[in-house]
Amino acid sequence: MLKIDRVSRRFGDVVALDQVSLEIRQGEFFALLGPSGCGKTTLLRILAGFETPDGGTVTLDGADLLSRQPNRRPISMMFQSYALFPHMTVTKNVAYGLERERLPRQEVRKRVGEVLETVGLSDLGGRKPAQLSGGQRQRVALARSIVKRPRLLLLDEPLSALDKKVRADMQLELKRLQHEVGITFVVVTHDQEEAMSLADRIAVFDRGSVRQVDEPVALYERPRTPFVADFVGANNLFEGTADGVLGGTVGLRTAEFGVLPGTPLGELAGGAKALLGVRPEKVELREDAAAGVLQGSVIDVSFYGGVSHISVDVPGHVKPVLVAVQGAGSVRPGAKVGLHWRRQDAVVIPVAQ
Repeated sequence: MLKIDRVSRRFGDVVALDQVSLEIRQGEFFALLGPSGCGKTTLLRILAGFETPDGGTVTLDGADLLSRQPNRRPISMMFQSYALFPHMTVTKNVAYGLERERLPRQEVRKRVGEVLETVGLSDLGGRKPAQLSGGQRQRVALARSIVKRPRLLLLDEPLSALDKKVRADMQLELKRLQHEVGITFVVVTHDQEEAMSLADRIAVFDRGSVRQVDEPVALYERPRTPFVADFVGANNLFEGTADGVLGGTVGLRTAEFGVLPGTPLGELAGGAKALLGVRPEKVELREDAAAGVLQGSVIDVSFYGGVSHISVDVPGHVKPVLVAVQGAGSVRPGAKVGLHWRRQDAVVIPVAQ
């Protein structure tokens, strides 16, 4: 539905977007994920019409989008600050865009009533923003965005102002709404959990470029670049070179630990510079230190309710190795342990030379 082709944008010496190309499907929940300053919000503003790219094209349903004025694009944008009118009631805030289009009053009343019911605010139409909670204000901003029935809804860090529990509730609410109204959503976020829980597909940005586009599970389990492996979720990373001695399967040869078991991502020539990534939940903790791929000593055990994170100091490795276990961890700081993982549970990632 939306095709972004080689879009670039510079601000002086800063390259905000460098030849970015993406395709977003009809009815998809698509996330732009990356650290602050990586270019994701600049791309969102180009789609909305608030920025003009230095090069590239954007088409919506095959038609040029960039030549259309912002108010003529079938696009709504929900801002990070929500930008509600403080002197207007919920109903008036939601109706504002429709009234500006001079739609008949009966049509406005009907569509506002429908959308307030959809977001669960039917009984709060007479209140003003100051009388609402953060989650309720977020729903008003969402209602105002979807009442115009846009082809595309852009959301800029939509949940960043909410506390953790309300944010979790609103993630479910956003997903439900997106399915219910059938609008294509594009959300900008730096929160990995938010992107993973909401999106059908995720584009990971770094310094103005797209490093990987994938579904959440594939992005987490099969990162294709060192940046994605390090940025998306917790990961234990080891540096070395590709090695093919493990029954014909490429592992990672390291100076400190010999060959570590892992599965390659694509073709990897022996001796090529590479990283091995193994997720904390894939690492098995063994009381018999000699029974593990690596040996080390426990330095910290942190309990998070359903899961415990155990940090293990492995001599020769710069950072502690993180292990995630269900429930409360049974080991104590100072214990000598072995760390083990299956070959298929670790990935060997090529490093660009």
